Amino acid sequence: MNAQDAGELQAWLRLLLTPSVGNETARKLLAAFGSASAIFEQSAATLREVGSERLALAIQTEPEDLRRQLASTLDWLAAGEDRCVVTLGDAHYPAALLNITDPPLMLFMLGSLVPKPVVSETLDALNCLAIVGSRNPTPQGEVNARQFAQTFGEAGWCVVSGMALGVDGAAHDGALMGGGHTVAVVGTGLDRVYPKKHLNLAHRIAERGLIISEFPLGTPPLTSNFPRRNRIISGLSHGTLVVEAALQSGSLITARLAAEQGKEVFAIPGSIHSPQSRGCHQLIKQGAKLVESAQDVLEELRLPLSFEAAEAPPEHKAEHPLLKALGFDAASLDALQARTGWPTAQLQAQLLELELSGDVARLPGGLFVRIASA
Repeated sequence: MNAQDAGELQAWLRLLLTPSVGNETARKLLAAFGSASAIFEQSAATLREVGSERLALAIQTEPEDLRRQLASTLDWLAAGEDRCVVTLGDAHYPAALLNITDPPLMLFMLGSLVPKPVVSETLDALNCLAIVGSRNPTPQGEVNARQFAQTFGEAGWCVVSGMALGVDGAAHDGALMGGGHTVAVVGTGLDRVYPKKHLNLAHRIAERGLIISEFPLGTPPLTSNFPRRNRIISGLSHGTLVVEAALQSGSLITARLAAEQGKEVFAIPGSIHSPQSRGCHQLIKQGAKLVESAQDVLEELRLPLSFEAAEAPPEHKAEHPLLKALGFDAASLDALQARTGWPTAQLQAQLLELELSGDVARLPGGLFVRIASA
């Protein structure tokens, strides 16, 4: 839908903005009357035959914000060819979302992959894989998200995530590093970037992929919107990889939705002592596939890597005595000193060297953790 389709756009926006009309009721109305504009041409009596008196009154009352919303949307569309609005009745609506339980009525899209008749590479032509996880990952979790996504990008897969802090941001960044496409499904209007820290990342995603929202322009970052967008993340993807997740993580919602949609769910295991691994461990107990490498995911999805991936870290790093002493759980300076027998000055110097090389990360509370290649 472009700026010339103002009449139909207004009808869809009115349907979206009308109180008491959710997606399910809207689909029922569309099935009954054929188009969004036709819904608002019906008499109260006809509307009551499909729904209730309350529904008929709601449909016949124009939302207060409709005119302003229409004007701002038309201005937004006119600002560039890298944006569009796709409705449930549009030919460019992603086929993958038509098969989920609650397909969005409207999708606002921004980026280089905006559907156009002359562009063959749209969402339906891409192999998409979702990567989700904690907003506060461990250093290892962030490295895993970035490296897995980079490998997927190099293998020709499009990484889908939610542009949140932590795992989401690392996944988008990794996909771009791998030269692949990436799609961000956000919980605000597309005239806003949330979190603001990801402003530069949002620009990079738009240059090499797509930012999608089901929410009209101006929608602020409401807490309830973020779990809601998860069905789109999983719906667009062949499978969902959970990198790190606490037991109450929203990532588990995405994993559950993916399973309900008949999609593959993958989880990376972690330390039994890490709260950020417990969600992944729970998923694995429930039947998610345990993965240790990007190759595991791609082979399960029946698209092996087209190149030889380096699975093991460089030999000299693996043999470093301090890395051996550290293992793969967080440890304190005192614990490392007890394991190595090194003087404090030597131990601190070696830890600093490994920090600078990216092999060790310093955690709150004076703990150190090893960072392995994904």
